[in-house]
Formats: sequence, structure tokens, C-alpha cells
Amino acid sequence: MTQGVISSETRRMEHYRVVAAPPERLYDLVTDVTRWPVILGPCVEARRLEIAGDEERIEISADVNGEVKTWTSRRTLDPAGLRVAFRQERSAPPIAAMSGAWSFAPEGDGQTRMTLTHAFSALTGDRKTLNWIAAAVDRNSEQELAALGAVAALGHPLDRLVFSFSDRVELPGVAAADAYDFVHRADRWPRRLPHVRRVDVDEAVPGVQRMEMETLTADGGSHTTQSIRLCSPGERIAYKQTVLPALLSGHSGVWEFEAVAGGAAITSRHTVAIDPAAVEAVLGAGTTLEKAGAWAREALGANSRATMAAAGS
Repeated sequence: MTQGVISSETRRMEHYRVVAAPPERLYDLVTDVTRWPVILGPCVEARRLEIAGDEERIEISADVNGEVKTWTSRRTLDPAGLRVAFRQERSAPPIAAMSGAWSFAPEGDGQTRMTLTHAFSALTGDRKTLNWIAAAVDRNSEQELAALGAVAALGHPLDRLVFSFSDRVELPGVAAADAYDFVHRADRWPRRLPHVRRVDVDEAVPGVQRMEMETLTADGGSHTTQSIRLCSPGERIAYKQTVLPALLSGHSGVWEFEAVAGGAAITSRHTVAIDPAAVEAVLGAGTTLEKAGAWAREALGANSRATMAAAGS
């Protein structure tokens, strides 16, 4: 549900959802931004930049009305009050300023009222721009509340549903810039990587790639995924899959590149969310969440390690 109040400069909006989950579980999902890309549909990347006690600074990249926007925010965490307040310190145009809060209140019978508020202004201040921002806030807030509620209501331990892992490969005699170029030029992967059948890449906005890839599986089949990739030349490529393999409800990651003595190193980091409803359908009757997680870790890790090794060949 939504309520909106317009003033001459600032618009305020409130969204809420009643969820069949305890407030502490929902609070934990909101405070750990590293899980956001695999839980929240609009979020492409989220990372902590600084943390000191209950204060933290984060950077978020998200799909905003079809455009990828990046901003930094400061958040105040209140575990006793089950509240997270935020204020953007560097907003993405056309937003001039944005602040708000997440709060979680018990509703009885194991339910929680989850509320998300926003207050924002536009760089131009005109109604059309404010309406554009409001449409994005409305759409993203509804999606985020629904996604958080769905994950929290599953009842499984969060570390079995959502987890991260990484692999690192050193490439003697390879420049870090060349290693970056290998991963960045994914359009060339079908000629370079045996597990990749097809890749289509669109980079209409420099540094933002929208990619569709068909990958061969170990059993001889194939699956097609779609991703948004955020490219920082020579340093890192962050990505979020928007069309996923059947086992996963979320998958994001980052490729990191560094110069080391005698060559370069690539680190591939993954965060995945397992879809419990798909585990037995994909992997067979009796498969546990733990076994599904191990399978996903090995399958995704093997492809990443093959890609990193090929960057040095």
C-alpha cells in the first residue's frame, strides 16, 4: 500500500507489507546489504564502504525505471528499535536528495509489519521529474518489500538459502589489463571458452553491459541466462543475473583484477540464493538444501575457474 504527500519541494512516500516472519529476521535481511542483489530485484550491486559501530556507508547500483543508477548512502542501524535510517550522501540525477527508513513492528500471530519510508526532492523541482522519481520509488519499494517478505517467510536458515564464495587464480606473465580485457570482452567467449555456446552483449551506456549467454552444462544440456554487468576498467566487473538457472532465485558476483609479482591475479566472487521449491525438481528427490548449495558452488565455481584460467592462455 502507498501514501503520498506533495509539497513544493519534497515528496514523501510510505510503503508497508505485513509478513509472516519475525521482525528480527526481516531486520537482519535489511541490514546485510551484501545479500540485496540476490534478494531484491532492482538491486544490481550493494557493498559496504565503511562501518563504525551502528553507522555505515554503502554504495548501491540499481535499476531505476529501466536505467542503472548508482548512489552512496549513510545508514544508522538500530537493532533494539528494529529500525534502519538512511540518507543518500551522493544521489543519482534527477534526484537531488533522498532519505528514509526501514522499520519492523510485531503484528501478533508471528507476523510483522514492515514499513519503508522515503522523502525526496528533484534537481529541477518540477512535477514531471518528481513523478518520474515517485514511479521508481513506488515500483522498487513494492518489489523489495515483497521479495524480503517471501525470503523471510520461507523459514529456512538464511545462511543455507543465501551464501557467498570465491575463487582466485594467478596468471604468470599476464598483465592485469589483459586479464580484465578477457573478461570484459564476453562477446568473444564462445571462441575462447568451451562451456560458452553464445553471448550477446549490449553496451549502449558505457560501462553498463546487458548480456545474454547460453552455457553448456555438465550433462550435455544448456541454459540461457541474462545479466547486467557494471564495468570499472582495469579493476572490477560486478554483475547480477536477471534471468537465472532453474535452481537459483538470485545470483550476483564480481570479477576483481590485480597486478602481482610476475603477472596478474583474478578473483571471482559469487553470492547465490537457492530456490528451495526447485531443489528436488532440478537435482532429484531427497536432495537437501546443503547438497544443493554444494552443487551450485561447484558448478558456478568450475565455470569461473575455467574462465580465469583461459585468461592466461
